[in-house]
Amino acid sequence: MESEKPKVDRWLVLRDLSRPNAKNPAYKALQSMPGMEEDLFIPMKRQAYVQGGKRLVREVPYMYDLIFVRRTREELDMLLVKLPGLQYRYRRGCKITDTLSVADAEMSRFKKAVESADIVEYFTPAEVPLELYGKKIRIVGGKLDGITGRLMTKQGSKVKRLIIDLEECNLSAAVQVESEYIQVLK
Repeated sequence: MESEKPKVDRWLVLRDLSRPNAKNPAYKALQSMPGMEEDLFIPMKRQAYVQGGKRLVREVPYMYDLIFVRRTREELDMLLVKLPGLQYRYRRGCKITDTLSVADAEMSRFKKAVESADIVEYFTPAEVPLELYGKKIRIVGGKLDGITGRLMTKQGSKVKRLIIDLEECNLSAAVQVESEYIQVLK
């Protein structure tokens, strides 16, 4: 009888110490590990670059040293021994035992929104002025069904965006939403 994998209700936050232009960064090693598909999330963005005189677009990490992994601390400790370029992220001004983590429900909401959108804008909450944070909304129907967040309101913009925050990590994402799916919450 196989031993069951323990239920993990938090995503631990890691940092990759390799350089942004490294040939084999730690996030690629993690992506190639079997069984990590569902338990690994790296916020990605599209970046244009020129190679051999041709302009290409590729997916690169939004922050090269930001990795979310849904594993127990014990499993990650063994993994960090194998990949010395990885380490835990800690809260600023806290004890070294206080690693950053995100609740599974919050991370699932964030991950679902980011992975279902064609265009994602990442930023820290401090980069978005409070006046751009609109009403609290829920998406009803479509790919983002059930996701809650704040409506990003930019004067003159015809595009509606949903802001989803990961407060523990000081990270926000804005994804485009269709007007007919927006339900304003009180």
